[in-house]
Amino acid sequence: MKLPIFTVDAFTAKAFRGNPAAVCLLENTLEEEDMHQKIAREMNLSETAFIRKLHPTDNFTQNSCFGLRWFTPASEVPLCGHATLASAAVLFYKIKNVNSTLTFVTLSGELKARRAEDGIILDLPLYPTHPQDFHEVEDLIKTAIGDTLVQDIRYSPDTRKLLVRLSDTYKRSFLENLKVNTQNLLQVENTGKVKGLILTLKGEPGGQSQAFDFYSRYFAPWVGVAEDPVTGSAHAVLSSYWSQQLGKKDMHAFQCSCRGGELEISLRPDGRVDIRGGTAIVLEGTLTV
Repeated sequence: MKLPIFTVDAFTAKAFRGNPAAVCLLENTLEEEDMHQKIAREMNLSETAFIRKLHPTDNFTQNSCFGLRWFTPASEVPLCGHATLASAAVLFYKIKNVNSTLTFVTLSGELKARRAEDGIILDLPLYPTHPQDFHEVEDLIKTAIGDTLVQDIRYSPDTRKLLVRLSDTYKRSFLENLKVNTQNLLQVENTGKVKGLILTLKGEPGGQSQAFDFYSRYFAPWVGVAEDPVTGSAHAVLSSYWSQQLGKKDMHAFQCSCRGGELEISLRPDGRVDIRGGTAIVLEGTLTV
């Protein structure tokens, strides 16, 4: 069987920045369920997305609704923003899908992606955070970032992400250069409560550099991803937190990984969030399975 496959850099307009995702188009259901995981392991990116037709008569060019699943090299995940952005880019720009809005049926419900003048806008769930007792996660935080000063700790039960806000005394360069120990986190936290660690920092006023409302980095060794370059699902949590902290509905965020990525965020009246990002399709090929 030969499958069309693409590599797309998401949340960037430039190749080799942002977050790369593999996108695989499935005309038919894979004969072996574990083939999804084998392909994701072979691609060895933070996520591989599988777009599938919902009905045999569907067409990737004409239809507007498809199934979508995401796999890390280690496991299937319930939500992946950057691979959803990448999937929409393949359908819009390579397959020439005729619709202005696409709907993806996923483990996190229906997600929509719509064309915009300067990118693609994702319609994602907005996940609230709750105060987290420091002593319950002290070992995890100390293992990850040592004696780094922490200003706030929140937990998102819907996503099992732990949000750790660093002290406002730190600048962006501190977060960018911070050495985070992910190797020992699986031993320190093995209860299943935490599946992702978000480190975040309040933004700085614009000067010679572009102004951002907040910065972040994201780590998920629990699902086989030591550090994720740019993470849409983490921003579905960060958007909720920083909107409350800053009193803003529209925000500009930057994820401070080595590759870096920008996200334009708008909270919606219906309790969801629009996240806009650019894409660069860097590889197109055929997978033989």
